[in-house]
Amino acid sequence: MLAVKDSVAVITGGSGGIGMALAEYWIKNQGKVVLADVIPEALEKAKEKLGGDVVTVVCDVTDEADCGRLADTAIDAFGQINLVAPFAGIIMDGLMISPDRETGKITKKMPLEKFQKVVDINLTGVFLTVRECTERMVNNDCRGLVCLISSTGSLGTAGQINYSSTKAAMSVMPKVITAEFFRRGLADKIRCAAVAPGYVGTPMVKNMNQKALEKILNEVPIGRLIEPEEVADLVGAIYQNEALAAETYFIHGGLRLGSRG
Repeated sequence: MLAVKDSVAVITGGSGGIGMALAEYWIKNQGKVVLADVIPEALEKAKEKLGGDVVTVVCDVTDEADCGRLADTAIDAFGQINLVAPFAGIIMDGLMISPDRETGKITKKMPLEKFQKVVDINLTGVFLTVRECTERMVNNDCRGLVCLISSTGSLGTAGQINYSSTKAAMSVMPKVITAEFFRRGLADKIRCAAVAPGYVGTPMVKNMNQKALEKILNEVPIGRLIEPEEVADLVGAIYQNEALAAETYFIHGGLRLGSRG
C-alpha cells in the first residue's frame, strides 16, 4: 500500500471540478500538489483555497515544452512525482452531420477545428503530460500511479464524436502503458489506471437547464449526480492499493446498468 502523506501529485486542469477536488483530497491527506492550468488567476485562487504544500504552474497541455516544464517544476520543488493526474479537458459537443428536417439534406456538419481542439487537449495533452512526467519518475526512481480520466461517454454518446473518441482512448491507454512498462521492467514501480465518471456535479452541470438536468437524473439509478469528491476518493483508493493496475474503474451511480429494464 502507498501512503498519500508526503507524496507528490501533478494535476492538470486543477483549478476546478474533479482536478480541484483531487488536489483538496491530496492536501487533506498531507500530500503535496503541483497544480497546472491555463488560467493564472484561477490557479492563484486555487492555491489560496488549498493552502498546504502547493506549487502552481501555468501550462498549456498541448505544448510540449510546457509539459516538460511542468514535470521539471515538480522535481525541482519536491524531488519526486508519485501521482500523475492529467485531468485537463474540454467538451465541444455537436453532431457530425445534421440534415435539414424538411429536405433531408445535410445543412450543417462539425467543423474540423471543433473536432481537433478536443483531440488536442483531451488526448494529445494527456499523452504529453504522461510522457514527460513518467520520464522524470523513472529518472528519479519514483514510485506511484498514472491515473487517467475517461468517462461513460467512452461507451458512445451521440453528439460527442470528438469527446467520446478521446475518452475511449483513455480507457485503453492504461493497458497499453502497463504493457510497455511491464516490458521494460517498470510496472512494479509505476502503475497506470483510469477512472470513468458518469454525470459529475460540477458547477457547470449543476447550473445547466434544470429540466434537462432532471431528465439526466431520471436515468441515474442512485438518483443524483456523482460528486467530484467521490471521484477524488476513488483516485486516492487506486493510488494506495498497488494491486489496482491497467484497468478503467467506472463511477457512475449505475448509469449504464439498464436498471429500468
